[in-house]
Amino acid sequence: MKMNFKTTITMVLLALILASFPMIARAAEEAKPAADTKAAAPAPEQDKVTGEVAASILSAYIWRGQEMTRDSVVIEPSITANYKGFTAALWGNLDTNPYSAGDAKHSSNWTETDFILSYAREFGIVKAGAGYIYYGLAGMTSNGTDLLDAQELFISLGLNTILAPTLTIYREIDHYHQWYATLAVSHTFSLHEKVGLKLAGSVSYLKSEDETTYPKFNSDSIATADKFNNFHDGVVSVSLPVAVAGSLTVAPTVSYVFPLSDDAKYEMRARGLKGTANPSDRDSSYVYGGVTLSLTF
Repeated sequence: MKMNFKTTITMVLLALILASFPMIARAAEEAKPAADTKAAAPAPEQDKVTGEVAASILSAYIWRGQEMTRDSVVIEPSITANYKGFTAALWGNLDTNPYSAGDAKHSSNWTETDFILSYAREFGIVKAGAGYIYYGLAGMTSNGTDLLDAQELFISLGLNTILAPTLTIYREIDHYHQWYATLAVSHTFSLHEKVGLKLAGSVSYLKSEDETTYPKFNSDSIATADKFNNFHDGVVSVSLPVAVAGSLTVAPTVSYVFPLSDDAKYEMRARGLKGTANPSDRDSSYVYGGVTLSLTF
């Protein structure tokens, strides 16, 4: 049986996820003494504020399989603060040359501002969390109204073991009613005391509750009256974090985004930005990359 590249990548990623579970079970058995029947105590919380200031310079902005930019560089600054399990973060996207297939001009190069508030706690090797995201979206055309902002609630469950498998479920509660779930794995190999190699991947599932904002698309990438309900996008990333000096890290990265189902392929093409009258001629997979600079405190 002949398999294409996307299918092979997906199967390898799923195999890595499945392969981690026997190791997880062994780690759980080793972490708990035989004579101890009590639940593992949570890790002590730091009584000080920690965080990170970062900025990514990337060749594209791809969000959940959707092409948000084309033929331009994006700059994505962020700041994160942590205190006793609570995390607050602010993230933004600056598009150096917003794309338009026609003559319309975007209202701003600053296209998005997100605010994230979350809480997480560890129970032995298990890490559970929950949070809230507010997506502030700019207008797509000059003097036009801004896009409707979005709000999401999410829960996550991860394991502090090999591959660090983490399941996160998002629920949009404002205008774009849908569920979005991701299962992600990652691992960093030490190449040198100051250089690492990080491999990461994720698979996702999208369930729409509103056919007007997240419809199912047919093979011509034309919206139908049905709701989207299928596996969505997969992501494979490779980065090379380098500790430059002190708390400063520079990490070149490259990512490959691809559909996990035909439904996702038709939807990703429909939402693509390639200037063509036929949606089915647009892209449904993307390779992009860049560099991230981060400073921890």
